[in-house]
Amino acid sequence: MKLLAMFGLMLAVLAAVAYLDDPPTRAELVFVNRSEVFTLDPQRMSWLQDFRIAYALYEGLVRWDNKDFSIEPAAAEWTLSEDRLSYTFAIRPDARWSNGDPLTAHDFIYSWRRAILPDTAADYSNMFFVIRGAEEFFRWRADALDKFVAANAQLDPDTRAANALDLWEETIARFEETVALKALDDRTLRVTLVHPTTYFLDLVAFGVFHPVHRPTVEGWQVDEATAAKLRQFGWSHLSPPSFANRRFVKINSATGRLEQKHGWTKPKHLVCNGPYVLTQWRYKRGLRMERNASYHSSQRVHSASIECVSIEDTNTAILAFESGQIDWLSDVSAEYQADMLAQRQAYEQRYAHRIQAMLAEGRSLDDALAALPKPQAGERRNIHVFPTFGTDFYSFNCRPILAGGRVNPFADPAVRRAFVMSVDRDAIVQQVTRLNEPVATTLIPPGSIPGYQSPAGLKYAPSDARAELKAAGWEDRTGDGLVEDEQGRPFPVVDLLYSTNTPRYKNISIVLKDMWQRELGVRVELRGKESKFFKEDLITGNFMIGRGRWYGDYGDPTTFLDLFKTGDGNNDRGYSNAYVDELLQRAARETDPQRRMRILEECERFLFAEEVPMLVLCQLVQLYMYEPAKVTGLSRHPRLTQYLWQMKVRDP
Repeated sequence: MKLLAMFGLMLAVLAAVAYLDDPPTRAELVFVNRSEVFTLDPQRMSWLQDFRIAYALYEGLVRWDNKDFSIEPAAAEWTLSEDRLSYTFAIRPDARWSNGDPLTAHDFIYSWRRAILPDTAADYSNMFFVIRGAEEFFRWRADALDKFVAANAQLDPDTRAANALDLWEETIARFEETVALKALDDRTLRVTLVHPTTYFLDLVAFGVFHPVHRPTVEGWQVDEATAAKLRQFGWSHLSPPSFANRRFVKINSATGRLEQKHGWTKPKHLVCNGPYVLTQWRYKRGLRMERNASYHSSQRVHSASIECVSIEDTNTAILAFESGQIDWLSDVSAEYQADMLAQRQAYEQRYAHRIQAMLAEGRSLDDALAALPKPQAGERRNIHVFPTFGTDFYSFNCRPILAGGRVNPFADPAVRRAFVMSVDRDAIVQQVTRLNEPVATTLIPPGSIPGYQSPAGLKYAPSDARAELKAAGWEDRTGDGLVEDEQGRPFPVVDLLYSTNTPRYKNISIVLKDMWQRELGVRVELRGKESKFFKEDLITGNFMIGRGRWYGDYGDPTTFLDLFKTGDGNNDRGYSNAYVDELLQRAARETDPQRRMRILEECERFLFAEEVPMLVLCQLVQLYMYEPAKVTGLSRHPRLTQYLWQMKVRDP
């Protein structure tokens, strides 16, 4: 039996190592992303694993200090006007693209325009609406595209194509006239806001505000002489080629939209301005980055090469780590993770006094652990857990009509309240996840934002839940244990969607199904999908209840509350409420910081005491695997931003 077990372990390790086959040489730092990188286009990013790579390939005007999340210069220094409305960024003279072209103010204007254009379908377009004229431009362009389709549907193809180009030229002119982004010269950018925004620099540090290289994004086909001018002056001093000579963009003559192909993000094309350049990207296997020779601050870059390996199966990922093939496992979600944490606790308990003494001396926890003897049998020190700036939840589809045309019972807030109040969160974190995460009834992690007081949401109350469902017209009228409406029709079978990349959500979904069937008398069917297709169903509204999680992108309540704004790109629930929209607008106009926080507190109270567009379960905790004696440079701040260029693997 022992031989069979050892043979099975060897096969598992070989399976893990198969993900790492044929690298040129082992990268200095190798880590695992549990999910595949969706895109390397920063304006289209919305997932944590994408942004992690973005902060290695691209550099914004400013960055976070990820120890305390203060703001520091990156590609530029800044000044703020006395009225707190205008920021002027002076781009450092040695900032260049990886192909040698100068980084200019025009690069940021072009990139931010991409994010604002509805054509791009960016999830974070609304973040740019703090810039004067940005929202007006977005609305104008969206309306113009709708009118274009109606006005040109019956025209011949040549006329439609000419009209589409005319609309594009009008769009560029409208942007320059409307949106308060100005290049005072090639290295100076002026940004004017709608109103003073205390967290604006925090936004600018976020990945969607990072620049892209226009000739690369559009696929300009240029000769050597033009390429030389680009390297000397930048693209803004040249007339762009016709769309016929732009490989990756075109104007769709039927819709009038700018359409983007994504081949420019491949290794042989991608030009970037961050600490690293992309040298390899293999779908569902991983990518490799090497130090960018053109980066202005090479002394910041601790590892010459980095390999990001995609391993969706958590057990395989752990085996790859344990076998020494992986230096950092960025997400641990194995079913036995609670047992691993118990082993870590046993190790800490044995050395509790020594750890406390070293912490009192000002040493970090990782340094303290690294100074201790290696773990004994039944102990470990390579698993790490801490609360994050994120929340675990299940979204209700709030649209009146479901995909396929059926009436949606979850469009009624009373039904949503019933489903929320019939869930025992404590049982889930203690018996299902076994991580004892802090349970939550509202979305913003309590105490995570200075000056913000979290309101109370709906707690576990099964009898109140049944009363809510009855008030919505659903009760057991036949005595069969299932609820029906007044016409005797049973409550629709609840479609519960979850992602299969981790056992966590399958296990939670099973328990939710049991709770809802037992407490409410409804039928629930589980539907698991892998990450890519799961996300597609969320975006298109093809679900009734779907698992979700959200990490705040910047240090303000709106990074969570904007999820409920009508039309927001991350509003997968399709939720819309005039009072919520009005509160968010009032908060945006409010210049007094304390009054603004009170408005946002009322917004969250209304959302989670009355409307409940989602069932919030708990504050997320993050589990990493790394040896503290080996890997340095990881931040323990709850904002969960890790800069790969800060990380280093010590020599054994």
